[in-house]
Amino acid sequence: MLISWLKQRHRSRILAEQFPDAWECWIAKNVRHERQLEIEQRHRLRSLMQVFIAEKNWEGCQGLTLTDEMKVTIAAQACLLVVGFEVDVYFDHVLSILVYPTAYVAPDTSISRVGIVIDEGGEAREGEAWWHGPVVLSWEHALAGGRLATPGHNLVLHEFAHQLDMMNSRVIDGTPLLAAAEQATRWAEVMEPAYQKLISDCEHYGHGLIDCYGATSRGEFFAVLTESFFERPLHLQRHLPDVYAELRGFYRLDPAVWKEQ
Repeated sequence: MLISWLKQRHRSRILAEQFPDAWECWIAKNVRHERQLEIEQRHRLRSLMQVFIAEKNWEGCQGLTLTDEMKVTIAAQACLLVVGFEVDVYFDHVLSILVYPTAYVAPDTSISRVGIVIDEGGEAREGEAWWHGPVVLSWEHALAGGRLATPGHNLVLHEFAHQLDMMNSRVIDGTPLLAAAEQATRWAEVMEPAYQKLISDCEHYGHGLIDCYGATSRGEFFAVLTESFFERPLHLQRHLPDVYAELRGFYRLDPAVWKEQ
């Protein structure tokens, strides 16, 4: 109770501070989605961002000098995911955000009889997400997503969708924390056939209605769907209306009615 009270008091102090003018400029320049929100949602986004930026441990990697513009650009996209929620979500379980200049090589980690083994010859990645650990992002790709430089893809939305996914079971299984049992039942009834169809389409035709990376696991399916929901909503609504309806109910947003698609 004391910790909760102290946290709320700290957040009240953060929210009492004026939202910086420079942040407004960076949002306008780097986060295309923000101008599609209703006025009340835009105000709420800023409140979520203030707490998010203040409470995370931010680190630049591989010599990157982390700037406030980078923090604002990343925070605005992450908080977009939860701006429609009925309760404030600050991704409390995300302890750190590590930002690389561009795609980075992550070492492969495995556990053997002698302990943890790290193979430095890992694969190039744009980002990754860990429960009660860091979210790792490439700044190049985070900025491109905010500006819609690569239509249909958004690194920040993808990695923080994984964080939402983990909030119900601490694993990435494609099912985020849902409001009621009926919603969870409906979610499974809609999402599983769509996931299996994507696997089939990608195996037989080499492409699907969304990026085939979503066919690698149910967790990646949810993350790629999230990207499509915000980046290509009309396409998703037209071809997978039941899936779109489930995401609209979860995120409590309707990007298909936004003016810019």
